Amino acid sequence: MKRKAQVNCLISLIALFFLFSYNLSCSAEKGSAEKGSAEKGSAEKGSAEKGSAEKVQQTGPYETLRDYIAALEARGKILRIKEVDQDKYEGTAFVYRMLDEKGVDTSPGLMFEKVKIDGEWRDNPMYANLYCGWETAAMVYGVEDITENQGEMYRATVKKLSSYVDEGGQWKKIKPVEVDKSKAPCKEVIIKGDDVDILKFPWFKNNPGDVGRYINTGAVFMEDPKMGRNVGTYRCQVKGKKKIGVNPEMGQHGWLFMLHAKRRGEKVKQVAIALGTDPIVYAMSSTKLADFGEDEMEFAGGFKGKPVELVKCETSDLLVPANAEMIIEGEVSMDVEDEGPYGEMYGYMGKQHKNFYMDIKAITHRKNPIFVNSFTGVTKTSHMIPWSASSFFKLKKLIPNMVDMYDPHEAIGLKVISIKKRFPGQGIAAGQIASGLPTGKIFIIVDDDVDVTNITEVLHAVSTRWQPHPASLIIPQAASFAIDPSMPQRMLTSKIIIDATRQLPPEGGPKKWSPVSRVLLEEKAPESFELVNEKWAEYWKNWEE
Repeated sequence: MKRKAQVNCLISLIALFFLFSYNLSCSAEKGSAEKGSAEKGSAEKGSAEKGSAEKVQQTGPYETLRDYIAALEARGKILRIKEVDQDKYEGTAFVYRMLDEKGVDTSPGLMFEKVKIDGEWRDNPMYANLYCGWETAAMVYGVEDITENQGEMYRATVKKLSSYVDEGGQWKKIKPVEVDKSKAPCKEVIIKGDDVDILKFPWFKNNPGDVGRYINTGAVFMEDPKMGRNVGTYRCQVKGKKKIGVNPEMGQHGWLFMLHAKRRGEKVKQVAIALGTDPIVYAMSSTKLADFGEDEMEFAGGFKGKPVELVKCETSDLLVPANAEMIIEGEVSMDVEDEGPYGEMYGYMGKQHKNFYMDIKAITHRKNPIFVNSFTGVTKTSHMIPWSASSFFKLKKLIPNMVDMYDPHEAIGLKVISIKKRFPGQGIAAGQIASGLPTGKIFIIVDDDVDVTNITEVLHAVSTRWQPHPASLIIPQAASFAIDPSMPQRMLTSKIIIDATRQLPPEGGPKKWSPVSRVLLEEKAPESFELVNEKWAEYWKNWEE
């Protein structure tokens, strides 16, 4: 690609990014709560155990999903809505409107008390958006002092996660333990044979473009005689009373487990799906923290600080989380059939393709189980920050002057990295090293005085410190996620590095950079901010939102 074409492409890309980020920044402003059927309060039937805020475990790690929901409720982070007609996609439309009004980080978790699905009102409550804001990530991983400052909570969580790394730089692991079924809440109700009917549970169809209803927050458990256990989050299309799809993408660990079984001549594979696990077990299922052949449950034990309790399935020897809300057991055929389309994590509708399916043999669950729906591509799926933290810790060894890194969850594929720059070329060099991450497509490198979690500061650095030429580098071809809708060829993408650090004279920058206005004020008149902080409440006493 010639230089002129490169620059034109780059300018177009950044312009689109600015527009998107501006809208995102505006939507993140706090708004007043909508009046009507939406109410804050603790959930009733099928919700977490009740109790005063003083009795609730405020910060994790949490033993169960119910403990986590109770903590969210105690902090006023659950919005209860009496009913939604999901046949009219009311729940989905509400989530879009909520995020438009309040932004991703400040929107609460949701509990739909009653939902209409396939013409029938169901009393099974459905939760959504439970992993909202970085303060909830801090809660999950055990940060003690929780605030509403999103950047502060992001960095506090990364710092906390660093304590789970051993002296050799590896994540600490604790092997799971097996418990008797009498001690497993997921065995309170056991359904087998002709009584199995997956259709009676309140699985959502999120979008008219989806082929049908989906189970999309399950941890799929498989075992291999050589590789051990694999746990991954793969969506499951509801296909009948006793039939669901199981959709590991090509190359994912679950797909490889199925491929190995097929090569051994197996006709079916025993698989179990755990729903409503505690947040850390679900996060380990949803990330690629564990390499192929490593056990996600050992990683979960390391983050929880104690073994994950597992119990034997009713129809196989698979072990599954004892504290889960529901377990679906069955046989997955080596044959494949149509799956999808389904709205993907990038916010675009995916294409129909072929994948595996399960014949359900048993369902076990708690009494009045809790259900959680992911509005894929709209809300955050889970707290996968250990995956980002792992990338940061590894890159830190290769980029010693790296200070911070952030993956805005509103823009998958965008990574912001701050460095302490001393010499020419360090910005582009840092971006080149980081570009090896398959989850990144756009890499913005900034100075260490920029808060990477503050999109306003990042955009200010891009607009005032970056010149498209020569502070850019386009990588024509690199590996990427298979479902990026912009890719001309599956799993291959181009990448761009934007060096938004202060360019030094050898890089084409000015001999001397002008000081930043706010920094001057903070340095020359620090008492001004002290005065404002003291009078802050007084300024706003007559303001009505």
